[in-house]
Amino acid sequence: MASLRELSKKKDYLTGGHRLCAGCGHSIAVRQVLLASEDPVVVGCATGCLEVSTTIYPYTAWKCSYIHNAFENVAATISGVESAYQALKRRGKVDKELKFVAFGGDGGTYDIGLQSLSGALERGHNMLYVCLDNGAYMNTGIQRSSATPKGAWTTTTPVGSVRPGKPRKRKDLTAICADHNIPYVAQASISHWKDLHAKAAKALQADGPAFLNILSPCPRGWRHPSDQTVKMAKLGVQTGFWPLYEVENGVWKVTVKVREPKPVAEWFKLQGRFKHLFAPGNEALLADLQGDVDSQLERILARCESTQE
Repeated sequence: MASLRELSKKKDYLTGGHRLCAGCGHSIAVRQVLLASEDPVVVGCATGCLEVSTTIYPYTAWKCSYIHNAFENVAATISGVESAYQALKRRGKVDKELKFVAFGGDGGTYDIGLQSLSGALERGHNMLYVCLDNGAYMNTGIQRSSATPKGAWTTTTPVGSVRPGKPRKRKDLTAICADHNIPYVAQASISHWKDLHAKAAKALQADGPAFLNILSPCPRGWRHPSDQTVKMAKLGVQTGFWPLYEVENGVWKVTVKVREPKPVAEWFKLQGRFKHLFAPGNEALLADLQGDVDSQLERILARCESTQE
C-alpha cells in the first residue's frame, strides 16, 4: 500500500484545469484509480460528464492514451484495443506492459452500456471497467437512471401529488458484475482513499476483467454544497447505503466495517433531491427507504459470510 507521499510523486494522468463542476467527485475518483497503476495506461471514456468536461476541443486534460466513444460502448471499445494489444504481443511487435481502463457514468454503465459491459466481462478481456456512480444522467439534465435511489427527485421523476420521486429501487450492478464470475469486483467511495487505492491496485493486477463501482457525488444533481462532496460520499458509506466490499475470485469480503450504521435519513436530509421526504406525512416512506437500505446491507453481509465459511 503506497503512502500519500509516494502517491504525490507519481505521474497524474488527469490534469487540473478541466471543466468538471466544482465539487464533482469524478476527478477525485479518476485520479485515485489511475495512481494505482504501475504501468502506462490506455483510457477509454464513454460520453458523459467526465468526457465532455475533460476533452473540450481543442483541449484535453488527459496525459495518457485516450479514446472517446459513444455513450453505450466504452467496454467494447477498450476490449477491442486490449485484443489488438494482445495480438501484437504474440507477434513480438510490442513488449511493454500496458493497462486498459474504461470509465463510464451510471447512465452509460447501468443502462445503455450494460450489454457492452456484460459482453466484455464474459469474454475475459484483461481490462478494468470503472463506473463513476452519481445516480442519474447528470450531463444531460439530471434524468433518472437505474442507479438513482428510490425516492430521489430527478427531472424525470419529479416530486408531486402523484409520486414522491423515483418509485423503484436502484439496480445492484456490483452484484450483477460479480455474478459474471470474473477475477475481481469491488464497490468503493472517494471518501475512503486507502480502500479505493488498494482496490484499484488489485483490479489492475487481476488476470482478466475487473470492475469497480465508485460512489461519486454530484452537487448539481444531489443538491448539496460543492464543498461537501467528500462528506456526502462518506455518509453514504456510514449509513450503509453504499457498503464497501470486494469480490475476489468469488469470495465476498467487507473491506470497511461500519459497526453501527447511521440512519439513512442523516444522509438524505443533506441532499435537496430528498428534501420532500421530510415533509409531514412522508414518515412511512422514509421508514420504507430505511428498510430497503437495511435489507440490501444484510444481503451483502450474508454473501460475505457464506463465501468465507
